[in-house]
Amino acid sequence: MPEHDESADDDRRETYTERMDRNWDELLQELRVTQTGAQILTGFLLTIPFQQRFGDLDAYQRDLYLVLVLLAVLATALIVAPVALHRVLFRKRMKPELVDAGNVLARLGLTVLGLTLAGSASFVFDVVLDRTAGLVVGAGSLVVLAACWWLVPHVLRARSDRDR
Repeated sequence: MPEHDESADDDRRETYTERMDRNWDELLQELRVTQTGAQILTGFLLTIPFQQRFGDLDAYQRDLYLVLVLLAVLATALIVAPVALHRVLFRKRMKPELVDAGNVLARLGLTVLGLTLAGSASFVFDVVLDRTAGLVVGAGSLVVLAACWWLVPHVLRARSDRDR
């Protein structure tokens, strides 16, 4: 392996190992931000059954709530999973595999977190206003999240690839 990795996508002069370390550090920083949000959302969702009005929810709202709890727990698990993976693989010289697996887990976690956020907005509007408002806000939230988290990055990547 050359001392400096010539396959890097930018003009950094770093070895393959240095690049893997940097990629892992960047991934961990992203996970710190998303983990906090996912955990707070999960915590709030877990308190809802203890509210006085919980018994007033109709069957659809209770079902939606339970799906949201499952999604929130899954999102949190996926977002925290790379850290657990690191603990298991620590000092095993598997940084490239760790970065790749962490990337997949983070993407899945963000996808599930987006569904949880949109579903939570839908749930709140359904309870406070009505079913139609809940469905409209849920769908609108999905569109906004997909645009911000998927479409914009893909457009920027396509422009960057085109400009090279």
